[in-house]
Amino acid sequence: MNEKEKLLLTYIEENPFMTQQELSERSGMSRSAVAGYISNLVKQGKIMGRAYVLPKKNGITCIGGANIDRKLQLDGKLIAETSNPARTEQSSGGVARNIAENLGRLGKQANLVTVVGEDTEGSWLLSQTKSYADVSASQRLLNESTGAYSAILDERGEMLFALADMNIYESVDIGFVDKRWGMISSSEMVLLDTNFPENVLKYIIRRCQTEGVPLTIIPVSEPKVLKLPASLEGVSWFICNKGEAETYLGMTIETEGDYFKAAKAITQRGAERVVITRGDKGLIYYTIYKEARAVLPPKVEVADVTGAGDALVAGILFGYLKGSDTDGACRIGVICSSITLQSKFTVAPTLNKSLLQQEFSHYY
Repeated sequence: MNEKEKLLLTYIEENPFMTQQELSERSGMSRSAVAGYISNLVKQGKIMGRAYVLPKKNGITCIGGANIDRKLQLDGKLIAETSNPARTEQSSGGVARNIAENLGRLGKQANLVTVVGEDTEGSWLLSQTKSYADVSASQRLLNESTGAYSAILDERGEMLFALADMNIYESVDIGFVDKRWGMISSSEMVLLDTNFPENVLKYIIRRCQTEGVPLTIIPVSEPKVLKLPASLEGVSWFICNKGEAETYLGMTIETEGDYFKAAKAITQRGAERVVITRGDKGLIYYTIYKEARAVLPPKVEVADVTGAGDALVAGILFGYLKGSDTDGACRIGVICSSITLQSKFTVAPTLNKSLLQQEFSHYY
């Protein structure tokens, strides 16, 4: 929105029944100019036609990856250059998709904006997801394969390495985003992972900043964090792991103090709140309000680490949008993560608001 559109929207929020003539007189613009700006606001989804009905805030819109997750867990120690006995499981995955499902399981409205192939895997993914999130803004692409992620886990369930085929996301362009901007801009929060092309990510970040749309960024991986711009102005939450923070900043994190230095450095690039995860040591956070703390996780029996970070993010945003402060939101996230760690599934089927409340009360 430009400044004149913002001014008109302010007047409309005060009185949705103002006529164009009244808007003209109050703003000092000609009536024809007002009509043009009103038309633009309708196209942007800021108002909804006659009587200038303002759109409801549209939950959390999760933009990014939706993949087939395959996990191969070794029965014993990995032996190089030979066949290793393992067990295989397949589930729905992708960072944005996982977060959307976790939010839905917690009772929070979530929308998923992604692309999948015109294939069996794509149909299955959207079918699995639509019980928990609105997938109507997602698109199926001809001649593309649905994204696939394969994780190799040791006998304890810890990840050894992972392989990802995400070529489908290179098909996403700015036009894809523009067609969905009305829904995106009316969200309480936009969650953006870094699977889409660099120019698309920067466009979304810039537009959210310009239009005042709250934005959370999840870097996904060390290579993909380099797609992000140096400036994070307008970013409400930046949630990453140690390796992603090191890669983004070009520094080494060795001590607990280094974690806080890294988080502070990211706030100095414009992010309002920064969370850096520390595996079984929980997380630290730092904010532009000089809030800083380490949050330790409960000790639980780990079945599988895959998806725990996505549950953490969902819990943080769930708590934050319910009115929790930074510390409370992070603790809610840690509990969601611990529930997921105890499940062999990427998204714990047991996760719901009742279990979250029960576990939170038990540990905190």
